[in-house]
Amino acid sequence: MISAYTGTQIREAEKPLVDSGMGAVLMQRAAYGLANAVVSELRARGRRLYGAGVVVLTGKGNNGGDGLFAAAHLAGRGMRTTAVLAADSAHAEALAAFERAGGRVIHLTEANAGDLAGQAGRADVVIDALLGTGAQGGLRGSAGALVSLLAAQPPRLAVACDVPSGLNSDTGETAGPVLRADLTVTFGAAKAGLLADPGADFAGAVRVVPIGIEDRLPWPALRRLEAPDLATLLPNPERRSHKYSRGVLGVVAGSSAYPGAAVLACRGALAAGVGMVRYLGPPDVADLIRQSCPEVVCSTGTVADTHVQAWLVGSGMDGSDDEQMQHVRDAADSGLPTVADAGAIPALPDVLAPQVVLTPHAGELATLLQRLGAGLDRGAVEAATLSAARQAAGLTEATVLLKGATTLVASPYQDFYSQSDGTPWLATAGSGDVLAGVIGALLAQVGPDVGRFRAVGIDPDERWAAIAAMAASLHARAGAAAADGAPLTAGRIADALPRIWGKVSTLSNQRTGHRNSHRQPLR
Repeated sequence: MISAYTGTQIREAEKPLVDSGMGAVLMQRAAYGLANAVVSELRARGRRLYGAGVVVLTGKGNNGGDGLFAAAHLAGRGMRTTAVLAADSAHAEALAAFERAGGRVIHLTEANAGDLAGQAGRADVVIDALLGTGAQGGLRGSAGALVSLLAAQPPRLAVACDVPSGLNSDTGETAGPVLRADLTVTFGAAKAGLLADPGADFAGAVRVVPIGIEDRLPWPALRRLEAPDLATLLPNPERRSHKYSRGVLGVVAGSSAYPGAAVLACRGALAAGVGMVRYLGPPDVADLIRQSCPEVVCSTGTVADTHVQAWLVGSGMDGSDDEQMQHVRDAADSGLPTVADAGAIPALPDVLAPQVVLTPHAGELATLLQRLGAGLDRGAVEAATLSAARQAAGLTEATVLLKGATTLVASPYQDFYSQSDGTPWLATAGSGDVLAGVIGALLAQVGPDVGRFRAVGIDPDERWAAIAAMAASLHARAGAAAADGAPLTAGRIADALPRIWGKVSTLSNQRTGHRNSHRQPLR
């Protein structure tokens, strides 16, 4: 499991060591790790080391010091290094080490920003060490102008030191121009803002360099499930299991306008291992489901009369069927785990419960937040996805899964997950309906199994968020496998799910234990 932290959490973990006089040691560890990461990345790209051109953009703080010390190490490997100083001063010891190693120093001004952008664009590597995790606001003045020019014509390899400058390490929000990194080398642990959009857009691949603070870190601000976690958490039937013991999912979905959404939701649920699916809905939609998924039991009646372990409601519903909308409300009031997708969300009360999982995209979340009195439009949600998901979970007291390039899950207890295992080809009609089916299937299967989550360090009260994150990861992995770099349809995601489930489950026999994620590179 990957654990990510806020900049404040990292600085508080560093403080006892800095106060004891180990600040210089921490900086050297960070710089050495940064230099090695640059070397590894150049080699992976088949690029030469000796004579390679390196430009390090430096601010006046410790982030600039990390970059200068790293550039000094690279100069020792025979690289041609240039430091562009964006402030009146620089970290004195680091600058001295850089100059002793033969590095060239240029002071940035508004007059030479254009020329320096050209030089940096021709270099083999540009290291962004302008602003660190403690910086407030974005880049301004000549530094902002330089980065704007570089962003317009990206360098061959851009490496961010700890975080891309101008990116909020806590939330992923950005301010001012930000240079999109191919690689972010971050110190001590991953930063939460690197794993949430829009920050993830600028972070590129993330590599974590241990510096000796890892054992001092508190509970993470954000987590990401990896394949070994899925191997532990995904259910497998016992020898004497039967369809009822494996979980029964009730589905209220589809409409005359969108009957296919109900089919895709049922297909996603069946592919994700649930023992049985019961469908409540219009006869014409039920007929289509019978043709596509003969395993599904279609019936009429009420939510109270339908015996299930969890509910899926809302996929493809447009609010035109009063009976269906009453089924939605009854399911949410049943006390059973419920995934509420798309058309269900407007019909639900403002305050729900943690076992209710809302699955909006950015536009739907903006509509929900506006209804709850938070004046955020879609653009505001997309500019601060982690903050928006946190706010929605706090206001509704439900678990909120915000769909996107990075899928975020927020619990009302303020536990957060970030999953980014997929492909842009997942942005296709019906993909979210399949995801809703996967979430519903997992809610029915493992929702009551509190011990399963305790075994991997997840608080049982937080398991609803973990289940949603499991589903998001499984769905994304299936989509990536089905697409294989080419266009994708939602039905193929469902088709790929059993194969991906089996592939992940084989890891259960290979695990050697869950390692704390801050020691792992993120790729």
